[in-house]
Amino acid sequence: MGKIIFWGLIRIAFLIPVLWVATDWLDYKFWWIVAAMSVYGVIFHPAIIQYKIFHEENKNVLEDTICAQCKHFDKSAVLCIKYDEHPTENYVPCDGVDWEPL
Repeated sequence: MGKIIFWGLIRIAFLIPVLWVATDWLDYKFWWIVAAMSVYGVIFHPAIIQYKIFHEENKNVLEDTICAQCKHFDKSAVLCIKYDEHPTENYVPCDGVDWEPL
């Protein structure tokens, strides 16, 4: 999830100067439309697509592992908070020893 936010910030850092320069070339009433469409197209739409890919890649971990039912599991980051490690389908950070139900 952090990768999505990181690349969103990078895209914002590139888009702001481009929109700033575009104010000289576009009429003010059209600039707002171009700015809104570019913010959606460059920042929000790729982030939505990346989130869907992230969710699909981690779907099995979120539904079929013992970690998904543990109180130390953060579903938004797919992270074991106690061990600060990402579980996978084949890897449980605590080997089930420190598993605690919700």
